[in-house]
Amino acid sequence: MTQRFDLTEIRAREPGRIQEAWTGRSRRPLLGADGRLLVVAADHPARGALGVRSDAMAMASRGELLGRLATALSRPGVDGVLGTADILDDLLLMGALEDKVVIGSMNRGGLQGATFELDDRFTGYTADEIAARGLDGGKMLTRICLGDPGTVATLEASAQAVTELAGHRLMAMVEPFLSVRDGEKVKNLLDPDSTIKSIHIGAGLGASSAYTWLKLPVVDQLERVMDATTMPTLLLGGDPQGDPAETYASWGKALDLPSVRGLVVGRALLYPPDGDVAAAVDIAAELVHGLSPQAR
Repeated sequence: MTQRFDLTEIRAREPGRIQEAWTGRSRRPLLGADGRLLVVAADHPARGALGVRSDAMAMASRGELLGRLATALSRPGVDGVLGTADILDDLLLMGALEDKVVIGSMNRGGLQGATFELDDRFTGYTADEIAARGLDGGKMLTRICLGDPGTVATLEASAQAVTELAGHRLMAMVEPFLSVRDGEKVKNLLDPDSTIKSIHIGAGLGASSAYTWLKLPVVDQLERVMDATTMPTLLLGGDPQGDPAETYASWGKALDLPSVRGLVVGRALLYPPDGDVAAAVDIAAELVHGLSPQAR
């Protein structure tokens, strides 16, 4: 495996190796036999969101983040990763993406804390590049603020991305929220009714829904919330503030719902309170796939 300190040298002297590695990457079907996915998320930094719990700069070190991602991706039951091109290219050169599901993050323009945060423009992967590099799909954050005119541009761009990904027969992972401005901060509304409304808006984007998946938060009354869609759904792990055991219990209960096909988790697994990435990932893998690491 290429070491972290080799990556800059490769990028400086042999940038063409990145495209060669994408072309030669060993791929797998999107879903395995059990029809479930555990995906590690690593697209937060590109939106300027580096915080984990009380540490505002927890994700600042790229070398540390890559090491944590490599550990997570090496564990049994981890199906793949979601990220921006800079992180995915690094992981590719490290050899960490072989036989993994890879989802490209498409819109990172809504920088955390910016006055334009809700004008979440597409500054990352395009559908054509996702297809050309052999990725398995694209993810779009779709925050819907009825009081912010930037929302309509995000909706239009998300709809176009859904249509284009469907044209390539690739997953379009839509992550919808009803959002509001709370002072200088953007706040996602996580009550059941707001989540249900966001589902209906997000699911209706694009000219085809054939390849649309949803990425949704774990909220109260989740059974009623999930009754709002027939689309396969991956649940968002978020940045839990409380007892990890309670978080895992809520994930386990949610995974029993018919439309739920797995988890997309970033900070909760990559930066667990006790620092043990492998242990946190193994718990999530057992919840998603139903088998302990020893049994797989």
